Amino acid sequence: MLRIQKLSKSIPGGPKLLKNITFDAYEGDFIAVKGASGSGKSTLLKCLALQQNWTSGKYIFNGKNIFEGGFGAKFKLKQEVAYLEEKPFLFPDKTALKNVIIGAVGQTPAWRRWTGMVRNDDYMGAMDMIEKRGLLDKAKMKAKNLSGGEQQRIAIARALVHGAKVIVADEPVAGLDPHAADLVLAELKALCKEQGIIVIAVLHQGDWAERYADRVIGLNGGELVVDVYGRRLTEREKNLL
Repeated sequence: MLRIQKLSKSIPGGPKLLKNITFDAYEGDFIAVKGASGSGKSTLLKCLALQQNWTSGKYIFNGKNIFEGGFGAKFKLKQEVAYLEEKPFLFPDKTALKNVIIGAVGQTPAWRRWTGMVRNDDYMGAMDMIEKRGLLDKAKMKAKNLSGGEQQRIAIARALVHGAKVIVADEPVAGLDPHAADLVLAELKALCKEQGIIVIAVLHQGDWAERYADRVIGLNGGELVVDVYGRRLTEREKNLL
């Protein structure tokens, strides 16, 4: 379980980007985040993944306050809460398999990411995870030669191999064709249902949120203004965003 209590984020000498954001997320939740440009969507996700510092608030993960646990608690959270960018950061000249094995920043030691040293167990685990994503035939292909949708699914495989229990994804299907977008979102939905992964994704464009998410939260001016389960937003709720 993930519990966010009064998360606020300010720029020193500048505006508040997030204002007292409070919500809970439970195993298997697929939460879509919506809001206009500048509403705080990306900042929220980066704060959840500790890509950005909080100004104030409590971050409870599996019953523990992360900010009271020191460096160790934060490092563990970065392993278990994976951040997916709109365009995944992959080593372009390394294979899909090697990208999955060596992990992302915060998931694995820097020396391993740059040297790419591999144990047999790592190899087998990564191949299994890639196969489950339906990309076994792409495992030995360089990341730069994969399509956008394939890169995103390899990033998902990488997160899972390294222990992710929560995936926060910033516009994970932006720029993808409808078929590729469906594959990525169906993959995330299946992880929620089958493995209890929590997915929190910015899905502001189109009807992706209504089609795939169990819950929609909406931001406006850094404030949480909409929080609905199991249905489409009403026109009044849309106008709040």
